[in-house]
Amino acid sequence: MKKITILAAAGVLAACSGESQDVAKEAETTQPVAAVALAYPETRMGEVVDSYFDTEVADPYRWLEDDRSAETEAWVKEQNAVTFGYLDQIPYRDTLKQRLEALWNYEKVGSPFKEGDYTYFYRNDGLQNQYVVWRKKGDGEAEIFLDPNTFSEDGTTSLATLKFSKDGSIAAYSVSEGGSDWRKIFIIDAETKEILEQPLVDVKFSGISWKGNEGFYYSSYDKPDGSELSAKTDQHKLYYHKLGQPQSEDTLVFGGTEEEKRRYVSGVVTEDDGFLVISGATSTSGNDLFIRDLTKADAPLVPVLTDFDSDTYVIDNQGSKLFLVTNREAPNKKVVTVDAANPAPANWQDFIGETENVLTASTGGGYFFAEYMVDALSKIYQYDYDGEQVREIALPGPGSASSLGGKREDATLYYSFTNYKTPSTIFAFDVAEGESAVYRESGAQFDPSAYESKQVFYTSKDGTRVPMLITHKKGLELNGKNPTILYGYGGFNISLTPSFSITNAVWMELGGVYAVPNLRGGGEYGKRWHDAGTKLQKQNVFDDFIAAGEFLIDQGYTSSDYLAIRGGSNGGLLVGAVMTQRPELVQVALPAVGVMDMLRYHTFTAGAGWAYDYGTAEESAEMFQYLKGYSPVHNVQQGTEYPATLVTTADHDDRVVPAHSFKFAAELQSKQAGAAPTLIRIETNAGHGAGTPVSKIIEQYADIFGFTLFNMGVSELPES
Repeated sequence: MKKITILAAAGVLAACSGESQDVAKEAETTQPVAAVALAYPETRMGEVVDSYFDTEVADPYRWLEDDRSAETEAWVKEQNAVTFGYLDQIPYRDTLKQRLEALWNYEKVGSPFKEGDYTYFYRNDGLQNQYVVWRKKGDGEAEIFLDPNTFSEDGTTSLATLKFSKDGSIAAYSVSEGGSDWRKIFIIDAETKEILEQPLVDVKFSGISWKGNEGFYYSSYDKPDGSELSAKTDQHKLYYHKLGQPQSEDTLVFGGTEEEKRRYVSGVVTEDDGFLVISGATSTSGNDLFIRDLTKADAPLVPVLTDFDSDTYVIDNQGSKLFLVTNREAPNKKVVTVDAANPAPANWQDFIGETENVLTASTGGGYFFAEYMVDALSKIYQYDYDGEQVREIALPGPGSASSLGGKREDATLYYSFTNYKTPSTIFAFDVAEGESAVYRESGAQFDPSAYESKQVFYTSKDGTRVPMLITHKKGLELNGKNPTILYGYGGFNISLTPSFSITNAVWMELGGVYAVPNLRGGGEYGKRWHDAGTKLQKQNVFDDFIAAGEFLIDQGYTSSDYLAIRGGSNGGLLVGAVMTQRPELVQVALPAVGVMDMLRYHTFTAGAGWAYDYGTAEESAEMFQYLKGYSPVHNVQQGTEYPATLVTTADHDDRVVPAHSFKFAAELQSKQAGAAPTLIRIETNAGHGAGTPVSKIIEQYADIFGFTLFNMGVSELPES
């Protein structure tokens, strides 16, 4: 590892002096060049000490949690100045940006959907910061319906949700400003596009579900005391907004009392406007469930489930017959039916039974569609409303198909298919005939036939068999010298299924390997797989990721000198934990918007809801010690050589507040013993990721790939 660090430093000197960019290659046989020392900004250490079960824990950078302070603002500016000063020295950074722009610059069009007299679709002409909503009536000319690129001058205000009233005459849409999870909801006449009333404000973690054409349900929290970007939000509420009345008069439907206290609440109206379905949750796993008959005035809320022991939701109904998807006594999920008059679990009847593979169910065109993950790859079956299997839907090959869904009267449904080397193609599916036809091929200038994507299985530390997809150019030489990005997540029941990415395509064009293991903590093998990576078993996730890196090295795909690890959010935690546990394993670490302070994560915004996966430091002495044992902020050791690290975060991230990344970067900079850089790149006027403008994404990945290759000793880019 040291050798490549020296080569990267040699590249810095070459970039400064204008010498030949072959210097890195030459340095392999010449006297090592001394590393260039980075002058990091001084980060003041405070004297905050917390006590957990009689154990004192210092938190010297607590002041960085104050996102409104002038001192924190100055620190951010100073850190960015050092980071971008370093990135400016990378000789091929602009080339990477240009290649990303070139490959990104093609027309992208989403699946059509019908509302009222119009067919709507999302479209991006290539490099637009935000997708535009278009529509057309019959065979008429398409016109722009909503253009989020006009919402703000810099493209940082994005369209989050768009929902139409029952007859399609009115639309409600929510927007995010600067990447924040807080939203505004605008209500417009769908024909004239005229705004009908004042926008709803302070809306968060909310859908929009219409009741006929009269109004809609939405969810939010009370605005917190303190910073709206970091202060705790703990009581979610469901409201009903009647058109024409001020938001202050909206009806509180659920939540707001100690008996109904939930961190996450949603309300959805069934397609026939017959029922309101309310789901409440105290964490990101498990929910209770209630229904209300909307055909009867002042009908009561009827409990379906009163515990949080399962993930259960209503997928459809036929009159009073409800169809529910659940993992209650079915870790891989199943579909059950029950009468709304007596909806308790004792009365449930299996409709589509549990199998050995994880189920995702959807409806449309008068049918059910059961999508199964088989080792993280899609298989789809069609069922009728009697529960009889109609057919298996033929897919183009191994990969990921999006869920087939639509309205009950739709004769044609649409789905997309993709994998790590195949750009997404949209297919039109005839529900009666069961035939798929290409609706729209991708315009990406990328040749899948020049690449291969292989699924392998490797063994983790405790003997668990874990799948991983490895994608790269054909003819790759297994010589241990291929720049490799190992990407992971491993949490919250989220499954990493294969999908094409323009950024990954550029990485592979350059000869890079892209590897994605399906770690425990995810949902690829159901609830048991998820639970095996939570709380006191969280180390399993890190062990799975470490074993994936060791497999890639053992098989000759790469070596520690050419291996980078990357992950975001919970995946950022993954990278932070692995790089502090096994710093010698990798050359580059790329933790993005990570949960890095495991003792305090639950004190910010909606973080307390993550306790199902993590546990909390106050829960027990055992849990405190366990969290402290892997918390990235608390496990940076003085005198250790850490890999070259580029921490990335954003100043408007109110999901995983940037203080996590700030504190981790400060610890690394104060304790790094090696010559490798430990930098933090802080995006301004951006959030956790959703709605980020294309221009910012391109700049971010040019920096990430440039930093990665530069610190692997790459002096010039190969021909793509």
